[in-house]
Amino acid sequence: MDCVILWTNLSIPMIAQNTPPRAEWQLQAAKAQFSQVVNRAIDSGPQLVTKAGAPAVYVISAELYEREFGAQTKDRKAILQASPHCDVELDLSRERDEGREVSL
Repeated sequence: MDCVILWTNLSIPMIAQNTPPRAEWQLQAAKAQFSQVVNRAIDSGPQLVTKAGAPAVYVISAELYEREFGAQTKDRKAILQASPHCDVELDLSRERDEGREVSL
């Protein structure tokens, strides 16, 4: 089982409601013992990492990430194709950049 580091503060309340953290780590300790943080996330559940005493990130298992967020992120192509702006034509052509002359 892999582990995913979730770096968004927006996701913290969702994870906190469904699966309470099993441990809290100060950032310096988490950096020094990162392998242990990852192993505990896999074996015991979400691991909260704090920065300056405030919640910063959760380290969670890939299994938990897929269960909580997988359906939201799986089919990015379908998400883009469902855009109300998919019929907008973009001019993506540009002039060739020849660089600039530099005197040495």
